[in-house]
Amino acid sequence: MPTASLETLLAKSIDYAGMFPPCSLALEPALQNHAQYVRSSEARMLNTFVLPIEQFDGAKQLLSLFDRAHPLRVAALGPKTVDANAFLDALEDADAAIRSFSRYDVDLVEVSHLEMVLPHGVDLALVKEARSIVRDLPVFWEAPPDRAEQTAALLAEHNSDEDAATFGYKLRTGGVTADAFPTSTQIASALVTPATHQLPIKFTAGLHHPIRQFREEVKTKMHGFLNVLGAAVLAAEHRWDAKQAATMLEDENADSFSFGEDSFAWREWKIDVERLRYRRRFVASFGSCSFDEPREDLSALGFL
Repeated sequence: MPTASLETLLAKSIDYAGMFPPCSLALEPALQNHAQYVRSSEARMLNTFVLPIEQFDGAKQLLSLFDRAHPLRVAALGPKTVDANAFLDALEDADAAIRSFSRYDVDLVEVSHLEMVLPHGVDLALVKEARSIVRDLPVFWEAPPDRAEQTAALLAEHNSDEDAATFGYKLRTGGVTADAFPTSTQIASALVTPATHQLPIKFTAGLHHPIRQFREEVKTKMHGFLNVLGAAVLAAEHRWDAKQAATMLEDENADSFSFGEDSFAWREWKIDVERLRYRRRFVASFGSCSFDEPREDLSALGFL
């Protein structure tokens, strides 16, 4: 069994994105995998199934893979648009599709949230208009690392006028080529701003392995999900600046990470389990095309 602190850090932390590179599975085998994962002994680490909105109809035909005790929880992925007008039109279509899909079989399917790219040049008025469209639906808005601080501050300003922080920021942390990976400094800056504002943040791509390491398949160093999730919670708890967060993101030594029953620590920095549980309210999850690799690596390190 994992320790209490590891279980808390990784609870519902992985959004299974088996349809996306490098796995790139078709819908049916990806959903078959997910149906196995929700029944596995490590299902507590599993969050949602990342499903493009245009695949909703296909998913309806495969809901028999799930049951009331193991429903399909979906992270709906909206289309990417180039300007504000196209964005609002696409968002209205996405909202209608999500609400229709959610009503299709309330016992077997649930849409947890929407993920969608914000167009360049977005302002507060556009964000508020987006809220009027999606109403109570939680959304993680994606913007590139060079717009992370600006976007996070904008979303935090919007959330300050709301009863609940239902808008969050989504950061892309890798891909299938070296140039798709942001630097540790870029990720650190993207972590610190949401931490300051208690803005929900989630991550996607490139986080297959627990600890930062060089990987031949992408010819660069991939960020570790323990580094990223850990830095996000510790940066918020201890009010780190971006330089300190980057130091943790670049740590390639698994021995720097300590998971006890009462607390999680990286080097001399510590957070107790109750505070960790609170911080995870704002550090949501990360998308990964594999649910097996993260668990296998954690086991190899002796953490599971």
